[in-house]
Amino acid sequence: MTPRTAGSTTSHTRGAHPESAATADRSADIARVARDPFGWEQLRPGLDTAIAELVAGNDVIAVMPTGYGKSAVYKIAGALLDGPTVVVSPLIALQADQVAGIQARPTAPRAVAINSSQSERRNAEAWAELEARRAEYVFLSPEQLAKDEVVERLAAVAVSLFVVDEAHCVSAWGHDFRPDYLRLRDAVDGISRGGSRPVVLALTATGSAPVREEIVERLGMRDPVMLTHGYDRANIRLDVVRHEGEDEKRRAVIDEIVDLGGPGLLYVATRKATELFAAELSERGLRAAAYHGGLGAKQRKETHERFQADELDVVVATSAFGMGIDKPNVRFVVHAAITESIDSYYQEVGRCGRDGDPAQATLHYRPEDLGLRTFFASGKPNGNRLELVLTALQAADRPVSAEQLGDAVHLPGRSVGEAVNLLLEAGAVRQVDGGLRAVRGVKIGDAIQAARHAAEQRERIDESRIAMIRLYAETLGCRRIFLLGYFGEARDEPCGNCDTCTSGTAYEMLEQEAERAVTSDSAAFTVDQAVRHTEWGDGTVMSVEDDRITVFFGTEGYRVLSLEAITEHHLLEPA
Repeated sequence: MTPRTAGSTTSHTRGAHPESAATADRSADIARVARDPFGWEQLRPGLDTAIAELVAGNDVIAVMPTGYGKSAVYKIAGALLDGPTVVVSPLIALQADQVAGIQARPTAPRAVAINSSQSERRNAEAWAELEARRAEYVFLSPEQLAKDEVVERLAAVAVSLFVVDEAHCVSAWGHDFRPDYLRLRDAVDGISRGGSRPVVLALTATGSAPVREEIVERLGMRDPVMLTHGYDRANIRLDVVRHEGEDEKRRAVIDEIVDLGGPGLLYVATRKATELFAAELSERGLRAAAYHGGLGAKQRKETHERFQADELDVVVATSAFGMGIDKPNVRFVVHAAITESIDSYYQEVGRCGRDGDPAQATLHYRPEDLGLRTFFASGKPNGNRLELVLTALQAADRPVSAEQLGDAVHLPGRSVGEAVNLLLEAGAVRQVDGGLRAVRGVKIGDAIQAARHAAEQRERIDESRIAMIRLYAETLGCRRIFLLGYFGEARDEPCGNCDTCTSGTAYEMLEQEAERAVTSDSAAFTVDQAVRHTEWGDGTVMSVEDDRITVFFGTEGYRVLSLEAITEHHLLEPA
C-alpha cells in the first residue's frame, strides 16, 4: 500500500498539499496540550500535522531526523485520544529516558515502563497504574509484546494509540533490522480484539522509500499518511574529501579536526582506530577520548557525560556512540571511514549543528574502503550451524531462551543470534512466551534452504546500500539534493553549502541535465515511477540523470541502470 501524504515536502510520494483539514480543525487543541502539560510554545513543521492525523483516526508514518522532536507526536496525540498509548522502543535505556522526561513535567499525563530490567514488583505497579487508567503512556520492548499475556492485558485496557519507535527495524531494507519487530503486527491485531483497533504511528529517522513501503506492509498499517520533514539541515556544510593513500587520509583527518577545534565527533571503523586517533589528537592539544562498545559501561558513561558537559573537544568513536546524543552545540561530525549506508551516515551527521549555527560534516573517502565494507557485508550462512540450532530447538519441543540455546549447542552468543535471526526470517522458528520455539512440521533441509535464501537477500541489501553510499561520495551534483532525494524531500536548486556547489560542478551538472532533458531518454522516466525490469521484476525509480537512472527493486535493492542499455535491450518499461 502506498502511503498518502499530508503536509510533507517529498518528491517520492504523491498528493502532497500544504496543510491537512485535520490539522486546521484541531490546531487549538494541539497547541493547548503542547503548551500546558509539556511547555512547548511552538512545534516544528510537520509535528502538528502528524498529531492531527492521528487524532482524526489515521495511521501515520513520520520520517524525521534524530533530534527533531518526534516524541512530541505521541505525547500530544496520546493526551488527546481517549485510551492509553503503547510505545514500542528497542532500548530499555531510551525507555527510561522518555519516562523520566514525561515525569519531569508535573502536569503531564503519567508514564510507566514494563521491561525485563525492572523488578517484578515494579512491573506489577506499572500494570496497576495502567489498568486503573492512572497512566497514559506505557513503554515496552518488542520482546515484551511477543508475550501473549502482555497483549491480552493491553487489549483489556482499550489502547487508543500504538507507537513503533525506530520503525525501520521492521524492514529488511532498514539498516538495523530486528526480527523481534516482525511480531508487532500480530500485537496490534491482538490488542484490537479487545475492542476497536488502535491508531498506529511509525516513527523513524532513516526511512528511505523502500523502508517506508515495508513498514506499511509489515505493521499492517491502513492507508497511512506519510510525513517527511526536517532533513534539509541547511546550516550543515557537506564535504567529501577523496584520498589515494591511508596515511595521507589519516593526516588530513587529524589536521581538519585540529583546525575545527570542537566540540565534535570523529567516526572511525574500528575500536583500535578510536584509540589511535584519540591519542594523536591529544598530542595535538585537543581534549580527546575514545569510545567503542568494548569499553566498560562506567567508562562509556563517563565519556558521554564529559562530552555533554563540554569537557571534551572531540570523541573518537565507532558507530556505538550516538544513541541518545542531543547536544546542541556539536560543531562538526567527521568520518574517517565510509559508513555502510546513507541512512547511518546521515543519522550520524545529524548530530551536529542542532542549535542552528554553522556546522561541518566531512566524509574522508578512499575508494578502497568500500572493498572492506563489501567484505564485511558478504558473510555466507553456515549450514551446519543452522542445522545444529534448529535441531536443538526441535528436540527441546518447548520455549528455550537464547542463553539456554547457546549452552545446548556450545556456540558463542553472536553465532547463535545470527542463526536464529535467519531461521526466524525463514519461518522455521518463532518467538513465544519464554523464548524461542521451533515451528512444527518444518523440515530441516527446507528450513536451511529458506534461511540461505534470506541470507542471500540480506547480502544483496548490504551490497545495495554500499552502492548508494558510493554514489553519494562520487557524485558531482549537489550533495544535499542527493541526500534529500534519498529520504523523500525535494530540492530543485543546488544548496550552495557543499563542496560540489563550491567547486561549481553541482551547477554544471544541473545545466547539463536541463539541456539534455529535452532529447535524452531520461525524459521517459520520472522519480517515484513504478517500472518493471525484464529480470528483476517490479521497481521504483529513485533518481533520474541524463544518462542513467537509479531504481529500487524489492528483490535486488538499488540498481543504477544505463539509459542506453535500457533502450538497446528493452530492459525496463512502466509497470
